[in-house]
Amino acid sequence: TDKWVDIPDEVRNIYSLWRPTPMYRAYGLEKALDTPAKIYYKYEGVSPSGSHKPNTAVPQAYYSKQEGIKTITTETGAGQWGSALAFACNHFNINCEVYMVKLSYEHKPYRKTMMNTWGAKVFPSPSDATEIGKKILAENPDTTGSLGIAISEAIERAASDEHTKYALGSVLNHVKLHQTIVGQEALKQMEKAGDLPDIVIAPFGGGSNFAGLAFPFLRLNFEEGKNIRCIASEPSSCPKLTRGEFRYDFGDTGGMTPLLPMYTLGHNFVPAPIHAGGLRYHGAGVIVSQLLRDKFIEAVAHDNLEVFEAGVIFAKAEGIIPAPEATHGIATVIEEAKKCKEEGVSKTILFNLCGHGNFDMKAYEDYFAGNIQKHELTEAEIKASLAQLNTPTI
Repeated sequence: TDKWVDIPDEVRNIYSLWRPTPMYRAYGLEKALDTPAKIYYKYEGVSPSGSHKPNTAVPQAYYSKQEGIKTITTETGAGQWGSALAFACNHFNINCEVYMVKLSYEHKPYRKTMMNTWGAKVFPSPSDATEIGKKILAENPDTTGSLGIAISEAIERAASDEHTKYALGSVLNHVKLHQTIVGQEALKQMEKAGDLPDIVIAPFGGGSNFAGLAFPFLRLNFEEGKNIRCIASEPSSCPKLTRGEFRYDFGDTGGMTPLLPMYTLGHNFVPAPIHAGGLRYHGAGVIVSQLLRDKFIEAVAHDNLEVFEAGVIFAKAEGIIPAPEATHGIATVIEEAKKCKEEGVSKTILFNLCGHGNFDMKAYEDYFAGNIQKHELTEAEIKASLAQLNTPTI
């Protein structure tokens, strides 16, 4: 197996529109927290769609074009992945169909407009465009949807046409591979800064955000004996890493994917309607799940209110309004920076500011209006969801 995989020239040319992305020292945040910690962040919000997602959308569209694919279907939660794939498909003249989780479809209408601008068709999920969508709507007409449902719809649509393929924006190994460009750049940038992180932090939904930044630094742990802590930060309303079960499960609600060994809350699980739509996923990618099980990485969870408090602190200190997904990582950064102050030690923290929140003003509006509440799953809710599984245990 090759250790390195070359990036095709055509993909590199498109990457050059926004890559390399900047890495900043968060002096403002350090001052606001009065911490001895040094805080850096890799900012992926400078991409055309405003997040890290084009890093995998572009190569997936490129390889699909090489295979003569005419249409790509996909799901999207907050709209970041759907926007990225619409952008990439436009470059390669491929049709793009996006099944957007109903909650985000209603909360983030301008993400839909962005996808339409790049030529994509967007459906609220569950929809009446697929059999699985019709079935779920018949059972629960008021459902807010989930990524698992949207994945099922996109797969069903792709399976019905030989010229159509499905693309996934997280979870799977090839997606994590594409995203490691983030961490590879960060390694070089840290070298130029004459520094190396003690702690690497990223938000966690399916795993590509976290893997993209953390995996290159984990390589230093494995190959050079470094001791860099890598922490995945997830919502307490969808805590697959911190409270889920490691077992085989489907990647989608309809059970169309292969079985994956993962930390999961159950493929029928529909998360609470939090604003971090990109993190509302029931399972964790296979590699990340195994790394956590083997104790090579850590995971923490933050509640809905805590992360918005962190996001506002960051916005005031650094000037960038973070996406709701990104605020989960920021909450962990603040937690670790406060520990440094309490212990009187200086540690270097690097995190992934995976996207801006310029399309998420409704979320911040709800926060300032006092409409966002703490939410944490009960043990009974988790047990009930897992009890529905008839997939193999490990």
